[in-house]
Amino acid sequence: MDLAFLHPLYEHSGPWASVYVDTSRHTEDTPHERHLTAQALSRELADQGADDATCRAVRNALEELEHSSEPHGRAVFARAGEVVLDPPLARAPLRDTAHWAPLPHTAPLLELAGEDPVCVVAYVDRRGAAFELRSALGRQDVGSVTGRRHPIHRTSTSDWSERHFQLKVENTWEHNAAEIADALTVCQEETRADLLILVGDDRERRTVHERLPQRLHDLVVEAAHGTGSRLLDEDVERARQEHVRQRAERELERFLAARAPDSEGRSAAVEGVPALIEAAREHRIDELLIRPDGPDAHREVWIGEEPDQVAVRRTDLKILGEQRSWAARADDALIRCAVATGAPALSVTPAAQGEAPVGGLGALLRWQ
Repeated sequence: MDLAFLHPLYEHSGPWASVYVDTSRHTEDTPHERHLTAQALSRELADQGADDATCRAVRNALEELEHSSEPHGRAVFARAGEVVLDPPLARAPLRDTAHWAPLPHTAPLLELAGEDPVCVVAYVDRRGAAFELRSALGRQDVGSVTGRRHPIHRTSTSDWSERHFQLKVENTWEHNAAEIADALTVCQEETRADLLILVGDDRERRTVHERLPQRLHDLVVEAAHGTGSRLLDEDVERARQEHVRQRAERELERFLAARAPDSEGRSAAVEGVPALIEAAREHRIDELLIRPDGPDAHREVWIGEEPDQVAVRRTDLKILGEQRSWAARADDALIRCAVATGAPALSVTPAAQGEAPVGGLGALLRWQ
């Protein structure tokens, strides 16, 4: 997950209110229920020590969602009486939550807003293709391509003229498949889609797939549906979830391989809070891996005003010359470090690999 959108959260000091709210339920009582939710979460923040102005800002932001038709949910981050960031969620949170802490509680975003692959579904036939953009927020037609129209049907006779006609059919389809592949490549570049789903007859899907640039091949899924059929939402969601799982597994495999020491006894990956803190202070984190339910995720660490001012013990910060310090969750402190150095972060929960990384926190390093 690219964390660049979180930069506004680290341009100001805390404390911060962090709220996650479910907007997926819609009934005739929804506006009233959301009003009560806004009040309850605002009171919860106040009970944790939040100032009145920030509680009011959060309550107002949540009450604006009373009539919202957002399919999943929203996160709200506020400080000093102002909402700084309120990204939509790609998945509904298990429950509505409110946190008041020195750092924004951003770790849940890795699962609720991150790794939400945007898909382009290409409905392919011999005449061309239609492209549909699918994401957690819905669907949208994003273009089409029409190839040569004649001839397009094959014949089973063996007469020379008929064989010549079949050759023209093949040439026409080869041309159309190349045009579809070119158009799909442009569509992927413009939409920055993470996943391409080809729908159509087996041979037609395969021919288009083969003509796509090599760099896109790992993004392609072929759907076994008849020509022209529209993919159901659950079909697309299964493909998206499989893509997320495979991505998490690939990154976890990279981490496990990098964890093994080289001939000089050095590793290109670390795990556990002390090693991660050291890597964060040295700006060495290349990719942060988090299992949000891991025991180390909510372990207490100490932070200063700057992202790389982080330590396992408060006294360690004083030794480094930092006089002001606050206790914070390890996962939120490491995400702040990752944002400051441009490193991505990834939830490895979809890759069911037991306890790796140990404690639920690990990182691939930029240099050994």
